[in-house]
Amino acid sequence: MNPNSNPNGYPPGPAAGQPGAAVPQYGPQPPVVVHQTAPPPPPPPAPAEPEHREVTVVSHSPLVYWWPVWVVGYVMAGLTWWYGEPVAVGGEAVKVHPGSSLGVLFFLVLFLVIVISNVSVRGYASVTAVMAIITAAVLLAYFGLWGVVLGWLGDLNVYLNQGAYFWFATLMLLVWAATTFVFDRFTYWRVTPGQLTRVTLFGAGSRSYDTENMVFEKRRDDLFRHWILGLGSGDVRIHTYGGRQEELFIPNVLFVGSKIHEIQHLIATEPASHTPHTHPAR
Repeated sequence: MNPNSNPNGYPPGPAAGQPGAAVPQYGPQPPVVVHQTAPPPPPPPAPAEPEHREVTVVSHSPLVYWWPVWVVGYVMAGLTWWYGEPVAVGGEAVKVHPGSSLGVLFFLVLFLVIVISNVSVRGYASVTAVMAIITAAVLLAYFGLWGVVLGWLGDLNVYLNQGAYFWFATLMLLVWAATTFVFDRFTYWRVTPGQLTRVTLFGAGSRSYDTENMVFEKRRDDLFRHWILGLGSGDVRIHTYGGRQEELFIPNVLFVGSKIHEIQHLIATEPASHTPHTHPAR
């Protein structure tokens, strides 16, 4: 074999010293500069799925306004226990407050709550009359003059013992709590983006309405019922539009101002941006 031949089959390159041969380089070589590029920014996070939102509206019975009765009843029971005097009745000693102001105030509160929760008191004349009655009753009780006033009416004084206040207030509290927090919630309204649904837990099934062009109106024009007894409650009137127009009335809604604000913000949301939360008809 020829020693000058290339075993790989390629022609040999020029020898050293011949034209075209590589000239070896001696001395320090220039430094090699490596440019590092910044890594690409991470991709933006995927938009989070919008959480489902809904507003629940509960229509309460007029019994929701009866909380002053059991509150005043417990107050009168405590005052009778603290300041009362034992009186023998049927061979037993019961505590009775020596003044008749407590009994008169308790019956007056009960009477006003019954009237206000069932009769709409509107107008400045009605409000002024009721406020005058309440102010006069409190002033007579403060100065201890109810005994004198009732003495002019044939000594028709009002006395209740401690047990009468306590047991009436307790029964009133139990009925009020059961009605407000349990029974009134068997039927409620659920507002979601684009839909208003009336849900009934027992009996008839649900019924839905489209919220497009729907008008929600709050009514809170009864000073005593909505502001004093209801602590900011009110009635909601809903006007639907479409082929079958209806007017829906939801009375005695607690915190109606914040409810209407949430509903208006919710129905302004596009239904497509929310995943509708549906319940089977019940």
